[in-house]
Amino acid sequence: MKPWRPHSDGQVISHQLNFALVVIIAATGSLVSDTFWYFFGKRKGPIVLNFLCKIALEPDSCVRRTESTFTRFGLQTLLICKFVPGLNTAAPALSATAGIGLPQFLLYDWMGAVLWSSAFAGLGLLFSRQLDRVAHDIAQFGSWTLLLVIAGIGGYVAYKFYERHRFLKQVAGFRITPEELKDKLEAGEAVTIIDLRHPLDLLPDPQTLPGALRISPEELERRNNEITRDGEIVLFCT
Repeated sequence: MKPWRPHSDGQVISHQLNFALVVIIAATGSLVSDTFWYFFGKRKGPIVLNFLCKIALEPDSCVRRTESTFTRFGLQTLLICKFVPGLNTAAPALSATAGIGLPQFLLYDWMGAVLWSSAFAGLGLLFSRQLDRVAHDIAQFGSWTLLLVIAGIGGYVAYKFYERHRFLKQVAGFRITPEELKDKLEAGEAVTIIDLRHPLDLLPDPQTLPGALRISPEELERRNNEITRDGEIVLFCT
């Protein structure tokens, strides 16, 4: 007869309860944070989105990428955004800017938070032994491991900032200030203004520059015949 081991079932139940508790706590904390940014985005609109993207590693493409993803997937963006760096930061504020109601936002954001926390908590539970071994190996190297991790992250961030600085330096000579554009228009110079802003950038006020032609970057190739080549072409994208 095999010995009776009452503790085994207890361990299974304990693990299940701990897993559920971890998921609920993580999802709730995420929902609280996202709700704060939702209301902040509802009050300040695109200003909040621009601010959040400024602290991203790729601020020049963050806004457009986030808006394009939200336009494509709609509310379903809230289900996947936490798995995508950058998109996770801006999605709550963009939801408010896009006119998503609070009940819908809370429902989809909660489901997305549960999916996100369940995925990572499940991976931790599944590979718990391997993680314990990795932690043990890291402990053997001591502070050198922490230094290597910090150096790796710092190197990646520095590379991203270098790439952005190099890009801005390349296009610096092609930029025009609002004052310079105003002077050209008042002088009667032939200037064609292309408004590249995303439709979400125009909410709630759809106004644009006088005489500007609204074309999204995705439509430039298809609608290039609408652009007059008689004078200078100015791209407005902020």
